[in-house]
Amino acid sequence: MKISILTLFPEMFDVFQHSIIGRAIKNGIIDIDLYNIRDYSSNKHKKVDDYPYGGGAGMVMSPQPIVDCINTVKENNPGKVIFLGPRGETFNQQKANELSEEKNLIFLCGHYEGLDERIYKYIDEEISLGDFVLTGGEMACIPIVDSICRLKPGVLSSSESYEEESFYNGLLEYPQYTRPEVYQRERVPEILLSGHHENIRKWRKAKSLQITQAKRPDLYNKYNLTKEDKKILKKFQES
Repeated sequence: MKISILTLFPEMFDVFQHSIIGRAIKNGIIDIDLYNIRDYSSNKHKKVDDYPYGGGAGMVMSPQPIVDCINTVKENNPGKVIFLGPRGETFNQQKANELSEEKNLIFLCGHYEGLDERIYKYIDEEISLGDFVLTGGEMACIPIVDSICRLKPGVLSSSESYEEESFYNGLLEYPQYTRPEVYQRERVPEILLSGHHENIRKWRKAKSLQITQAKRPDLYNKYNLTKEDKKILKKFQES
């Protein structure tokens, strides 16, 4: 997968040189290119913003540097242009799954008070991280790109690494335990020590359903319980 990121602060994306995504880049599974929008400004001072017509607080990003940057990126990356902004649909796991199927993506990080409206015709899709204000699009781009990349085959050690995580199947993840077996008089649930894989699977599914119902009823109400789910819930309802 090839991802191009258009930003005023490329150094903020050094995070991708580390951990799982860094390893995927070294292994050639993911290719992340960074483009500094300021490099494409025709202004002698490399200015990328200006005062808004009609007055108002703050500055607005100018069309020329962004459009020229997009056009340059498109020469090597035919992917859709995604702007991280407040008008877009809220990002979730379903959208991450959808975007992970793409071979090429381009992310545009806004800054200041927003973009000149004439830039939007060069944007294919807008995505919001949530209904709150961030310093810039970079803050939203990092978790979104991370969540997409980790779904690509070979990035994680196995498909189970993400298929059982929170949100992947619409539910929160089941409780996890590690050594020691007893900590401050609290024991690891006996079923996890049994070695009975099918019982463990059912217990985990029950816990996942119970936790989702208690912590995120909005997700639980959207989830379609299967016949097996109902049996599992009934079996472990007291645990």
